[in-house]
Amino acid sequence: MSRIIAIGDIHGCNRTFQKLVHEGIQPSKSDHIYCIGDYVDRGPDSKGVIDFILHLRKKGYKIHTLRGNHEQMMIDSVGNTKNREDWYLNGGDTTLKSFGVTHFEHMDHVYQDFFRRTRYFYLTDDYIFVHAGLNFRRDDPFTDRSAMLWTRSFQYDPVKAGGRTLIHGHTPEPLEVIAQRKQEGVINIDAGCVYKSKERFGNLAAFDLTHEEWIVVRNCED
Repeated sequence: MSRIIAIGDIHGCNRTFQKLVHEGIQPSKSDHIYCIGDYVDRGPDSKGVIDFILHLRKKGYKIHTLRGNHEQMMIDSVGNTKNREDWYLNGGDTTLKSFGVTHFEHMDHVYQDFFRRTRYFYLTDDYIFVHAGLNFRRDDPFTDRSAMLWTRSFQYDPVKAGGRTLIHGHTPEPLEVIAQRKQEGVINIDAGCVYKSKERFGNLAAFDLTHEEWIVVRNCED
């Protein structure tokens, strides 16, 4: 039986990401895995995260990649000094170090294309996958890309969501909080993997939507 699985914000924690996939998820090629965005910044090996995703795709695994605000900051850094400085202050310096370059546009085009082809949202019959959330104040919440990347709070509207459950990350919360929350129509899967030095954080979480099960590993980066 194929599964639908969503993975929270990875933020350059490649060793943890690989452990989650290999030991926790143990995917089959019929599974659909949605990565919720923020693959880069702050953690030690952003390049390794992308290489692993590309490797899984090459092997035939169905990996769907959303765009997070950190990918957007990276893309927006091109040709804009202020945006580049803002990105550096939010962990972009560690990302560039992992790629061995000083600017996003100096990365190999394979990586640039990967980031530029990330999606703002995915829709299935039952789910909406988006990095941060949706602006349900709009008649069409799918027209506000900024909210998809940046919002921290939103009021879920089941009618505008088409009855789908919204799966998001972006806002890190302790695992016990997100695992026990019973908010109608919304599941947050960001357990703050990169913040392992903070009490109650430091978990990379995935949610198996097919079986309604959490799959979690602790941050194991050096």
